[in-house]
Amino acid sequence: MYKSIIRPLLFLFPPEAAHAITLKGLRIARKVPGLRSLIKLIYCVKSPSLERELFGIKFKNPVGIAGGLDKNGDHYNDFANFGFSFIEIGSITPEPQGGNPRPRLFRLPKDNALINRMGINNHGVQYAVDYLKKNHRKIIVAGNLAKNADTPNNLAYKDYERTFSMLYDFVDFFVLNVSCPNVENLTALQEIDTLSDIIDRLINIRRFNDDSKPILIKVSPDLTKEQLDGIIEISLLRGLEGIVATNTTNSRDRIVNTPKADVEKIGRGGLSGAPLFETSLEFVKYIHEKSKGLLPIIAVGGITTPKQAQQMLDAGASLIEVYTGFIYNGPAFAKNIIKYLQKNMLND
Repeated sequence: MYKSIIRPLLFLFPPEAAHAITLKGLRIARKVPGLRSLIKLIYCVKSPSLERELFGIKFKNPVGIAGGLDKNGDHYNDFANFGFSFIEIGSITPEPQGGNPRPRLFRLPKDNALINRMGINNHGVQYAVDYLKKNHRKIIVAGNLAKNADTPNNLAYKDYERTFSMLYDFVDFFVLNVSCPNVENLTALQEIDTLSDIIDRLINIRRFNDDSKPILIKVSPDLTKEQLDGIIEISLLRGLEGIVATNTTNSRDRIVNTPKADVEKIGRGGLSGAPLFETSLEFVKYIHEKSKGLLPIIAVGGITTPKQAQQMLDAGASLIEVYTGFIYNGPAFAKNIIKYLQKNMLND
C-alpha cells in the first residue's frame, strides 16, 4: 500500500514539503484515540533473540533511525511506534539555525537515493531540552551534536560543550557530527588535533556527572584510509564508545540510473541511499578489522533492503540505522528488517 499509493502521493510534493506533511500526520495521530496503539500493533515485532546490550544500554533490536529525520527531537516517540529501538535526534546546534536556502533536498528515485544540502536546520538545543523534559522517552534517544554554521572551527569546541552539557540528562548517548558535508568547513573538524580537543573537553564534562553517557563519532565516507586510521586510534586511546559509519557523501560515482545531467543540475549536497551502501559497508568492515572488534560500530548509509542490514551486521556492526531506506520503503521497513534478521538467525 505504501509503495503503490502513499509514496506516489507524497512524491507529488517537493521532498521537504513531503517530510513536513509526514511529520504533521504523526502529530495528528497522537490526538486520535487508539491510533498510536494500532500503529504499534501493526509495525512492532517482539524480537528477544535480537536484543543486545551495547555500551551499557539495552537495545530491544538493532534497528534505529539516523540523524536528520527527527531534526528537533520532537517525534522520537512517534517513530518508536514503528518498531525502531533507538533514534538519533538532530543534528542539534546550540542556537537555532535556518539552514541553507531552498530547494535543498532532492530525490533520485531511479537510484533510491536523496541529495541534501539542508545545512543542519534545527530549532536549537533549548527547544530539544524543553521537549525532552516534558515527554517521557519510549525509545532510546541519542543526541546528534553539531556546531552552528557561523561558529569558526577554532571555537567549535564551545558549541559541542554547550549542547553536550544541556542535553546530558535527557538523552541516552551522544553522536558527534563532525562529518556533514552541508555546513562549510565542518568536515575539517575530523582533523585529529581539532577532534582531540573537542573529545577531551566533552570527556572532562562527563567526568563530573554521576553517570557516564556514551560518546560516538560519526565519520564521513569521503575520508582517506589514513584519516580514518587516525580517528580509530583516537577513539581507542580516549576510550570513546564507538563509531557511526557513515555520513552522506559528496561522491556521485555510484549513481547509475539517474542521468548525469540531472545530477549535475542538482549541484552540491550529501548523497544518501542505495549508491552509498557499498562504501559504507567497506568502512564498517575496515573499522571492525582495524580496531580488532574493540570499537562498536553503528552502520548507516544506503541500507535499503533487509539483506543489506544483515550484511552490515555480518561485517562487524553492532547496530544499524536507516533514513533514506525508510523514505523509500515506508513504515514497515523496520519490521521487515527485524523479521528477516530473525529468519536468518533461525537458518544459521
